Amino acid sequence: MPTTPPNSPPLRHETTAGNYFVANYPPFAFWKPEFVPQFEAALAANNVSAAPSFGQYVHIPFCRKRCHFCYFKVYTDKDSSEIRGYLDALLKELTVYANQPAVRGRKPKFVYFGGGTPSYLSPDQLRFLTDGMKRLLPWDEVEEVTFEAEPGTLTDHKLQAIRDLGVTRLSLGIEHFDDHILEINGRAHRSREIQRAYAFAREIGFPQINIDLIAGMVEETDEKWREAVAKAVALQPDSVTIYQMEVPYNTGIYQEMKATGKLVAPVADWETKRAWVDYAYREFEKVGYTVTSGTTVVRDPAKVKFIYRQGLFTGADILSIGVASFGHLNGVHYQNHHEFQPYVDAVNSGKLPVYRAYAPPADERYIREFILQLKLGSVSAEKFKAKFGTDPRDQFAQPLARLKEWGFLTNGGDRIGVTRDGLLQIDRLLHEFFKPEHNTGRYA
Repeated sequence: MPTTPPNSPPLRHETTAGNYFVANYPPFAFWKPEFVPQFEAALAANNVSAAPSFGQYVHIPFCRKRCHFCYFKVYTDKDSSEIRGYLDALLKELTVYANQPAVRGRKPKFVYFGGGTPSYLSPDQLRFLTDGMKRLLPWDEVEEVTFEAEPGTLTDHKLQAIRDLGVTRLSLGIEHFDDHILEINGRAHRSREIQRAYAFAREIGFPQINIDLIAGMVEETDEKWREAVAKAVALQPDSVTIYQMEVPYNTGIYQEMKATGKLVAPVADWETKRAWVDYAYREFEKVGYTVTSGTTVVRDPAKVKFIYRQGLFTGADILSIGVASFGHLNGVHYQNHHEFQPYVDAVNSGKLPVYRAYAPPADERYIREFILQLKLGSVSAEKFKAKFGTDPRDQFAQPLARLKEWGFLTNGGDRIGVTRDGLLQIDRLLHEFFKPEHNTGRYA
């Protein structure tokens, strides 16, 4: 059972509205339209040798339904002509990038199709998109192609087509196995579709199948969670990603809270969610899995890699295309227009659809990589010293001392390690490393 040491920062028990998970640094609120010229200058500069790797992210914003807890940019009302127009826009956007000095001639090491629901697209639409991508930036050096999928969209024919495209890592958005919980939380699929899709995906030999679970969905109970974990263990997936339910402001759950004047979300509190994740981890560990981050367990760490995540956490150049997508090129973060038509219109007019950007100085790049890698459970001090010139044990002496005093760090010489209790609440602890102007308040 996760615990909270008495000297640690105050813990918010209930789940209230707001973003809990730390996905980047500085927070996205500091990315501004007035910084877009910095991104354009970085794109025009041919000095990208310092980037550890290069990859692509493609946002497919279409879904059968919008989940009540979803905070991504998704659309459920687009017809086939609008979808085709969007795919055309993706390739036009990529064409512009492929001719820029910071991108020209580079080959991706990883490709990630996220959403939304990439598996919403038909096999013909997927082939049209990926054939165009490969012509512009060849995939012959790609080590990982990740594809997010909703089980209810996966026919055997479509799964085979996805595998034939070169997808190496299929990520199934299962979230839960209980049909009532799936329905009340707005999920489009049901348990029968999970079993069928997973069985055929195994049959045709995807190198890695990941499944997603969410602890703390609306009307979750201890009994239902234990049943869900047991069913997940029985599938023997290559990896499992387990999230703790948060309720950002742009979710259906928050809109309902706002309409009824409620301040507390109708989901489990944070201690309960952490206990449920801890239970899941222990159940997977019993059958040989390894906890590799605050959100993942893997069956065989020697074989199962998260190359996209590794690139994201270590400052890789990630060329992101599509509405509202986030990317990073040549030292500058950027985000595209966050509405469908402005994005498409910008691309069709021959412009890059970038809406806002941010160029972090060296100290913020250091913080960003350190806190993101700390989410994996440990950091090598010597590697950071070699890359940035200073030892994080000196750079972050005070926050590391606080986390150690609170019982969230392990001793390990070069390795700055996080205890299991710390890992289960790592996102709230990362604020200890924020610069004062970026720390808008600790959450949960």
